[in-house]
Amino acid sequence: MSVQETHQALVEAAFANRKLLAEADHRYAIEGTIHALDRGEVRVASPPEQPGGDWTTHTWVKEAILLYFALRKVERIEAGQLEWNDKIPIKTQFEQGVRTAPPGIARLGSFLEAGVVLMPSFINIGARVGRGTMVDTWATVGSCAQIGSDCHLAGGVGIGGVLEPPAAAPVIVEDGVFVGSRAVIVEGVRVEREAVIGAGVVLTSSTAILDVSGPEVVELRGRVPPRSVVIPGVRPKRFPAGEFSVPCALIIGRRTEATDRKVSLNAALRDFAVPV
Repeated sequence: MSVQETHQALVEAAFANRKLLAEADHRYAIEGTIHALDRGEVRVASPPEQPGGDWTTHTWVKEAILLYFALRKVERIEAGQLEWNDKIPIKTQFEQGVRTAPPGIARLGSFLEAGVVLMPSFINIGARVGRGTMVDTWATVGSCAQIGSDCHLAGGVGIGGVLEPPAAAPVIVEDGVFVGSRAVIVEGVRVEREAVIGAGVVLTSSTAILDVSGPEVVELRGRVPPRSVVIPGVRPKRFPAGEFSVPCALIIGRRTEATDRKVSLNAALRDFAVPV
């Protein structure tokens, strides 16, 4: 049995029976899993092996994070003249080539691949940010969220955390995605590769995502297809008190296949007048 398999068995047993947290081997497995997350050796969710497949959520890793909170006590954390009172330490080891601007903060148990730029922003435990991604000012990446390579999370973007229940899928933002200012993506929504999410779009598991780019409306929930260009929208809904407009998201087109990512993104913003 590998070290990871041993840790998994011990974590799962402790999650089922919290009395086991008193035993050193279970505590060691929990802490070892958190440090493996921090080094990028394990992850909360793994991408599909084939295009179009589903992501795999590793429930036991999320269980380890929840148990780590149970083990930790609030303590003072200092960084120069700054200090906090928290249970989870601040991440201190980054991959070579990661750039962090103060006061950009990543918690222990998150992982940033080489080339990530972290402006004054926040990365929570269990999150993973892919190579070359920009996390812009005041953006937040919630617990366990999986952000792909070559993405841009613009100013004030909110990527929600999903810790409980442990089997619940985290928010997934795949490679090459652009998320505009103040957009919010929560509740395990999956944004597939190279999509463009306009400023102010709110995506929850129950948000109606309406593809209006063809002759008939196609309604989706919880998933934005690859290369979609998405803007905020509203649609009428009747209630006992009358008819009101409720928020939705509109897919108004696709990024052009004929150009590379950067050129395609600029073209999408220009062609569809998407606010960023």
